[in-house]
Amino acid sequence: MPNELLWFLFMILDLSMVLVMFRFFRKEGLYAVIVMSSIICNIQVIKLVDMFGFTATLGNIVYASNFFATDLLSEYYGKKEARKGVWLGFSMLVVATIWMQFALLFKPSAQDFSQEHLKAIFELMPRIAGASLLAYIISQSHDVWAYHFWKDKTKGKHLWLRNNASTMVSQLIDSVIFTTIAFAGMVDMPTFWSILWTTYLFKWIVALVDTPFMYLSKAVARKLL
Repeated sequence: MPNELLWFLFMILDLSMVLVMFRFFRKEGLYAVIVMSSIICNIQVIKLVDMFGFTATLGNIVYASNFFATDLLSEYYGKKEARKGVWLGFSMLVVATIWMQFALLFKPSAQDFSQEHLKAIFELMPRIAGASLLAYIISQSHDVWAYHFWKDKTKGKHLWLRNNASTMVSQLIDSVIFTTIAFAGMVDMPTFWSILWTTYLFKWIVALVDTPFMYLSKAVARKLL
């Protein structure tokens, strides 16, 4: 299956999963999504893939679902709960990074086959996680602020506007900070710029696609709230 088709399929499945978690576990499900996505995307982001003629990181969809989950918390539970979700994701990413560094320190058994594979992934994690943590806390904090700014400005109307206006700017902030810290000096400049702009472009597409899912969430919320 081509990468492009896989990407679109993955995006639909991921956004649907967020709604399923919201439907069955309410705000606690959204917190779980944020924690899971914060950790998984920092593993996936190490992998570079070619799509639509560009080089991009793989973690874009999972990370973008964080913004979707945060916007759902903002919409239905308020700014305080959305900020709690942001800090939960931040805290658990710190813990996961530290715990995996401890795991690498243990001397493997002669029968072990995973140490070198784990090192290949998680030795990079401190730099990736450092970049992600800074980008995450700044961009997600902006997203929560911007979502409520536009919600207040429009008096609660135009869901599509606050969803996209907050997320698209926040993801630009995130992409610039993360790509600069994570990849500057590790790849050549053409690859660096390709990663930066395609990372943002793909996140921007996910933000557009999650707008119908925001409207679907209204039907879910009517059964819950």
